[in-house]
Amino acid sequence: MTPNSIHFAPAERIASIKPYFFASLNKKITDLKAKGVDVIRIDMGSPDLPPQDFIIDSLVESARRADTHGYTPNGGTPAFRKAIANYYMERFEVELDPQKETIGLIGSKEGLFNLSQVILNPGDVALVPDPGYPVYTAGAEIAGAEIVAMPLLKENGFLPDFNALPAEALSRAKLMWLNYPNNPTGAIASMKFFEEAVLFARQHHLLLAHDAPYTDVCFDHYHAPSLLQVPGAKEVAVEFNSLSKTYNMAGWRLGMAVGNAEVIEYLSTYKSQMDTSNFAPVFAAGVTALTSDQDWLEERNALYQERRDLVVNGLRAAGLSVDTPKAAIYVWAGLPAGENDSIRFCNRMLEETGVSTTPGIVYGKHGEGFLRVSLGTATERIAEAMQRIIHWTK
Repeated sequence: MTPNSIHFAPAERIASIKPYFFASLNKKITDLKAKGVDVIRIDMGSPDLPPQDFIIDSLVESARRADTHGYTPNGGTPAFRKAIANYYMERFEVELDPQKETIGLIGSKEGLFNLSQVILNPGDVALVPDPGYPVYTAGAEIAGAEIVAMPLLKENGFLPDFNALPAEALSRAKLMWLNYPNNPTGAIASMKFFEEAVLFARQHHLLLAHDAPYTDVCFDHYHAPSLLQVPGAKEVAVEFNSLSKTYNMAGWRLGMAVGNAEVIEYLSTYKSQMDTSNFAPVFAAGVTALTSDQDWLEERNALYQERRDLVVNGLRAAGLSVDTPKAAIYVWAGLPAGENDSIRFCNRMLEETGVSTTPGIVYGKHGEGFLRVSLGTATERIAEAMQRIIHWTK
């Protein structure tokens, strides 16, 4: 800053928010590549595969029409909201009112953040999984709420223990986050667990928010349920989903929130003040993705399963502790014996092998001692990464 420059202080509500981890990682990787390092990225959860051609064709055909380039309705076109409802009925046998119990989002991350803004007041408590997706915490902090962590421990299958939550925090809690299949751990939840969660939310007058973008990325004949399959769940819950992982449409930014009509209306009102919805051809492609033949997902998931097995076997051979995940696009691995600093370990691995993974501490203090590997990289590059890691640890 020059002597005569003017300093603009940030709003207090964002002053303590740190930049997203992957922004700083990208800079480090750019510097390494500039030095000639062949970096293999198995850190970020972005699918490397494209959507099916028929989804892309739908976008192109819509974009060539003269009447698809204006503003679109807040929360999605009627056709897209109907497609969401149809998907939930076909996939989960959950009935939704398209106009009152669904809303389209500019990627589900937008909705995850916005939910905290429309529900939480300063002094409220948000119950957040740890480790967990960072936006749950950031959204609540910016809303002025207090964060109470729900530890996800290996010995409990990376499920929260509701009975361990402190009574004082529960008395002020307004929002509880769940995420299954889970990022970053790859853990899954049973319908019994979801039933317990809905009952707990009802007993403590909590809004239950379930982040579910990996329900259609499953392995070994597993089929992930929706929280809304629990009878009465819509009375206390909203669920977020996305086309990013299911249909390889991450950059298209198209997601959804479904469930409690009152909360969906809050999100709609908030969105009406901050965005002007998505491009109509993106909605058209979303309708095609949600309502067309879903059989192609089996072949895509088989490829992810092949990559999963490469990673699980490779990391085990390198001395890391790994459970085999049944869903999501991540492998969560305990560091080798004697290693307990995930940032230091992952930095050393990146600098000495050119393989980039994500330190577990990024997802919360209970993520320390772990690292996360993403399956969203070409199979041959994942195989090469595992060979480098095995050689490095030996």
